[in-house]
Amino acid sequence: MNNSQVTDESLSQSTGSDLARLAAGLLFLAVVLGFSFYFVGPSSNQLFLAIAAVFGGYMAMNIGANDVANNVGPAVGSKAMTMGWAIVIAMIFEASGAIIAGGDVVSTIKKGIIDIEAFGENTDHFTWAMMAALLAAALWLNLATWARAPVSTTHSIVGGVMGAGIAAAGFSIVDWATMAKIASSWVISPVIGGVIAALFLFAIKKTIIFKEDKVAASYRWVPVYVAVMAWAFVTYLVLKGLKKIWPEIMQLSNELFFFTVEVTKKPTFPTALFLGGLVAILVYGAVKKRLRSKLDHLDNTRESVNILFTVPLIFAASLLSFAHGANDVANAIGPLAAINDAVMTGGISAKAEIPFWVMGVGAFGLAIGLALYGPRLIKTVGSGITDLDPMRAFSVAMAAAITVIIASQLGLPVSSTHIAIGGIFGVGLLRQRLDKNSTLLAEIKREKAVVQGEKARLKALYEQLNQVESRDGRSAENSEEMLRIYKLIDEERAVIKTAKKELKKDQKSLYIKQGMIQKIITAWLITVPSAAVLSACIFYTIQSFMS
Repeated sequence: MNNSQVTDESLSQSTGSDLARLAAGLLFLAVVLGFSFYFVGPSSNQLFLAIAAVFGGYMAMNIGANDVANNVGPAVGSKAMTMGWAIVIAMIFEASGAIIAGGDVVSTIKKGIIDIEAFGENTDHFTWAMMAALLAAALWLNLATWARAPVSTTHSIVGGVMGAGIAAAGFSIVDWATMAKIASSWVISPVIGGVIAALFLFAIKKTIIFKEDKVAASYRWVPVYVAVMAWAFVTYLVLKGLKKIWPEIMQLSNELFFFTVEVTKKPTFPTALFLGGLVAILVYGAVKKRLRSKLDHLDNTRESVNILFTVPLIFAASLLSFAHGANDVANAIGPLAAINDAVMTGGISAKAEIPFWVMGVGAFGLAIGLALYGPRLIKTVGSGITDLDPMRAFSVAMAAAITVIIASQLGLPVSSTHIAIGGIFGVGLLRQRLDKNSTLLAEIKREKAVVQGEKARLKALYEQLNQVESRDGRSAENSEEMLRIYKLIDEERAVIKTAKKELKKDQKSLYIKQGMIQKIITAWLITVPSAAVLSACIFYTIQSFMS
């Protein structure tokens, strides 16, 4: 079989796979359309609400395809999990987080970026704006996923709501102070995430990797790091993943245990810290006991240390997915719930109840979008920015949890996507600073030597050419020798040009793939305005169609 046949066959398989994914996605949206008709029941706005449900399902699929990569990408890139297992685990925990902890009430306007009172009693304009926001955010996420650029789904829906709100009621509807805070997260999130990830990786290297006896150092420090991870993730899960069902959890605990505690609307920070601390103590003891039985089987190598972080990393990916499903499903079902509430009650509310069928659209949309298109972004996050191993991926996961905890207490706006990418970037920068003997670095040194050697040969040829030209007379033999030297000079120039090109390419991707970082940052900067412009255009289209 020749190369052209192989290429044609690969292209055919790729096209067939793309068509199969598209068909599966369209089938899901068709099911959403059918079920929305069934659950809503006959009404004058049945078709309108069913179309809104399709938009919500489409948005949920794109959240699953783009945003979930931040949770499992590092684990896949570090080889702690295969792509298949990552998809399965993320699907289960994302859907579970959405259904179990997604809550029964959601804010109709994400982050309070527009004033719903500006709509007055014009319910039609409000529902059209929410539909436009959903579709615009979904289309932008779809484009970003196709371009392999991880972007914030929260910023996408924020841009969509802002653009539709401006189209419906003018620029005064927007809370520009809130928008300024959101814009600040473009800097705050990646910087904090990068610093924390780099600090954790440096601590692991300093206390374990740089030690002569790595086995003894691992026994001493790995339980500490895993316990800190347990504390951070339980605290994170309580604050972000269970906040919407916290009253039910407290009531259940009062019924099961002999003592009673006050039922609060949301978990307090001290409560979350206390629960995280209890779990951390248990985890420390369990890991210490487990390591004691494995010490004799560990080699005094970096690879052995990496293995010890594999299981904690899998747990981290699972808990991040659960918390993400509980929180970010609102990006898809919030506007849909708002539309449902407006259609059913005829009014506009700041909070809307989430019918079970609406939650189902969000939960299953996340899982299906992840299964169909998630691998594109998982590869980008896991290996498209810098090379990850379990220790580095562990540091990124820690940064994701701790940054959210810190930001929630300080009232800082952060994006989980920006935190994860910032963490990966921070790890790459630390590697660049610490690693002196990497294989790629050695290759770059060899390429530099090639360039210098070729330059020296080129210089010698020029000197030889000058000697020939300085001879008396222009004999045929002299001319032939000059032509031969000119030919050699051209060959040397070509070699130097190729060597410099390879050298430049390797230097750019030594520790951080700069082209990918530039593409991601560009996508971040244009997410809100792009979604806003697209949403405004869709609102005007809906308005002209419905008028």
